[in-house]
Amino acid sequence: MIRRVLAHCTVTDLDRAEDWYTRLFDRAPDARPMPGLIEWHLGDTFGVQVWSEPERAGHSSVVLDETDLDAAAAHASEAGIDHDGPQAGAGARILQLTDPDGNRIVITGA
Repeated sequence: MIRRVLAHCTVTDLDRAEDWYTRLFDRAPDARPMPGLIEWHLGDTFGVQVWSEPERAGHSSVVLDETDLDAAAAHASEAGIDHDGPQAGAGARILQLTDPDGNRIVITGA
């Protein structure tokens, strides 16, 4: 039985990525399990890993479900993360973000 899921983004510069994801999640990483890997534990059974792997960087995508998409968009703006605001998606509204390496972070919500 699967008990936990961690989404994964590969990046070229872990320090730059740590800054961006720290601003996105409004807190520092929760864990540094090994060199080149940082994690945010967003709940008891889910989270996001950011891994320094330059040759694969920029080809990841993560979908997060948010209870208040407008608040998430406002937070991203306040944190200096560029976006085009919430958009209509297939059955839900979405907020599309791109980290400095080009990984796509899609936040869904009402």
